[in-house]
Amino acid sequence: MAYSIGLTLYNLSNRRDFGSVAERPARPAGALVWLHAPGAEAARSLLELARRLVAEDGVGVLLTCADPLPAREGVILQAPPPDTQPEAAAFLDHWRPDVAVFSEGELRPALLHEAADRKIGLLMVGARNPAFLKERDGWYPGLMRGLLAEFRAVLAVDEGAARAFRKAGAVPSAVQVIGKLEEESAALPCLEAERDALARQLATRPVWLAAALPEAEEAAVIAAHRSALRLAHRLLLIVVPKEASRIEALAQKMEKEEGWTVARRSAEEEPEPETEVYIADGEGEFGLWYRLAPITFLGGSLAGGGCLRDPLEPAALGSAILYGPRPGIHGSTFGRLGAARAARAVGSAADLAEALADLLSPDRAARLAQAAWAVASDGAEATERVMDLIRRVMDGEA
Repeated sequence: MAYSIGLTLYNLSNRRDFGSVAERPARPAGALVWLHAPGAEAARSLLELARRLVAEDGVGVLLTCADPLPAREGVILQAPPPDTQPEAAAFLDHWRPDVAVFSEGELRPALLHEAADRKIGLLMVGARNPAFLKERDGWYPGLMRGLLAEFRAVLAVDEGAARAFRKAGAVPSAVQVIGKLEEESAALPCLEAERDALARQLATRPVWLAAALPEAEEAAVIAAHRSALRLAHRLLLIVVPKEASRIEALAQKMEKEEGWTVARRSAEEEPEPETEVYIADGEGEFGLWYRLAPITFLGGSLAGGGCLRDPLEPAALGSAILYGPRPGIHGSTFGRLGAARAARAVGSAADLAEALADLLSPDRAARLAQAAWAVASDGAEATERVMDLIRRVMDGEA
């Protein structure tokens, strides 16, 4: 009774016109697994799950996410429908999924109720905390408890998350702790021949990278490099400016004000032994720079509008991470890295200089990089368990 009242109140809570729904491509023939991520960060693990489902099982995969995602071969990407009963019914009429896999804990009552009515197997993975959509949050008696009871399995990231789901109404026997899922590899590619050539050229020189550096943080990076050169006179700074239009102005500033020897990749100049700063251009070579630099400062995180690069990119390639207090869209990733002591936070330009000096000790940088790599690469066992569960649900065994 309470559930029915809660669902009615929810459906009455927002009757505004949502506008047109994105055009839906044709449903692929055969079995279809529907994956849903509340946002781009949560989509990381589902993209890896989707890749494996397509490659290993040959099934169709639909991934819905409120944030835009880059295209993936064999995966249908769609925005989720507005959470109203008519839109939920139209969505499920079109896609007819065999199993629905939600993540983290986001609950869309109209969609989930419609799916449960159709006996679609419901799974919750990477479960952290159950919650309604922020814009639809409110008091709906019995609704969360009733929805969670429909999930055949709730696979939590830790015991605290498991307790939260049990308390909110999930069937206790359905809740298991399996840890976080494996994420799509963030390791960016590079031309190995070029990496080998540059690695030989740099030989034993210490190197650090300022990745996607905005103009607002140039002074802090210059000050940190100036300070670090007193400790390691052969230190090379590789800079990839946020905007390529800053290359020439930044190079001239360093040459005139600091007296440094600066090489510009855009001018086909090389990082010679006397070069103190090497300014690269374009976004297509970050995989090369992360591999060459044992230390990476992530631009935008100190004085910009938020970190501009995915912190798992350097983590996956063994580069120790320095970052400021502005994580941007990567807050949860930095939280995981911080909890594992796998990245070094800095609060100011002075902190950046001090942290860089500390990480010039190769063993300290290596420890930080190893911890970050472990964060970027864990979760394979949990993903295997989810794969097995999806297969059993589709075979009618779970």
